[in-house]
Amino acid sequence: MSSLSAWWYPVILVASALLSTLLVPVAMSVALRFGFLDHPGPAKSHTEAVPYLGGAAIVVSFAAIVLVASAVKPPPSGYGQLAGFLGLGAALGVVGLVDDLRGGISPWLRLGFEAAAAVAVWGLGSSAHLAGVPRPLDALLSIVWVVGVTNAFNLLDNMDGLSAGTVVIASLAIFGIAALQHRYLVAALAVSLAGCAAGFLRSNFHPAKIYMGDAGSLFLGFVLAVLLLKLRGNAPTRVPVPVVLAIPGVALFDTALVTLTRLARHVSPFQGGQDHTSHRLVRLGLSVPAAVGVLYGVDIVLAGAAIGMSQLGDTVRIVGVVALVAAGCLAAVPLARAPVHERRQPLELMEASAAGDGVRPALGGQDLKPVKGAAP
Repeated sequence: MSSLSAWWYPVILVASALLSTLLVPVAMSVALRFGFLDHPGPAKSHTEAVPYLGGAAIVVSFAAIVLVASAVKPPPSGYGQLAGFLGLGAALGVVGLVDDLRGGISPWLRLGFEAAAAVAVWGLGSSAHLAGVPRPLDALLSIVWVVGVTNAFNLLDNMDGLSAGTVVIASLAIFGIAALQHRYLVAALAVSLAGCAAGFLRSNFHPAKIYMGDAGSLFLGFVLAVLLLKLRGNAPTRVPVPVVLAIPGVALFDTALVTLTRLARHVSPFQGGQDHTSHRLVRLGLSVPAAVGVLYGVDIVLAGAAIGMSQLGDTVRIVGVVALVAAGCLAAVPLARAPVHERRQPLELMEASAAGDGVRPALGGQDLKPVKGAAP
């Protein structure tokens, strides 16, 4: 895609959203039929079994749209890198699906798969391209970046609509920057990802009818991580590091907050829990939709800041970075103090109790197969 008419982007966006919207009910039916359900548990926020396989709908939708679009407008560099990119993303989706359906695999094994995919991404030519950094160190940081962002979006999938909505906003920010810099392939991939996530999001708003599971969150995080590296690819239009960090800022902030607070309590960062940023906002008095809405708002601010910093001078970037870091530090203080460990009651029960309402009944009356939660 050495060039692309502007009308292509809304076509790709609508087609991706429509295909994802159509495939999500299919995935839901399959999940209900075969018992691929996420059951309530001590570390989960929901109170009834919810179907998995939403991630499979996202992966299939994205792959189908990208393959059709690339057949109509072949990428200028050929199909090798695109095929490798799609194959690696789909492979991580399969790893996540196995993780979902088996009730969990070793976190170290999953990290191993993610690291292998990140090494392959670097081998295909995508890296951080940090100025003055030796090539081996740049390669290591690139691999850490892919693994870190992939896991950050996996961890962010902890409340109805949060991870998918964040992906929509982040993808549109990447699209905006790529389109302004005439990076047609990155822009097309980003707008397709936004459409696929938006189509799924329609059924994932609170109360969610379906979860994406690790299959979806690992795939989405991986694709975003690689697209952000692509923005660092060409030296003449290389996007500054603060821009790349700002776009997934909410996911990175949540991962850092959870990791640091758990380590301070001598708890493994790998275990599940209701101590994420979204959970802390609910414990501070917000409803689930309001907490997710607040984080959407932060996503939008960060997306706007990223687009602005990509177009403005170094002075504005420095001011922007200082402001964002200061805001993050200020927000971390009350969030870290939120009483997330004092009550283990599921968040849905808290909301229902506060409103004087009953809790929704569990799905069906079948003998449901236990599987792992959709997210920690």
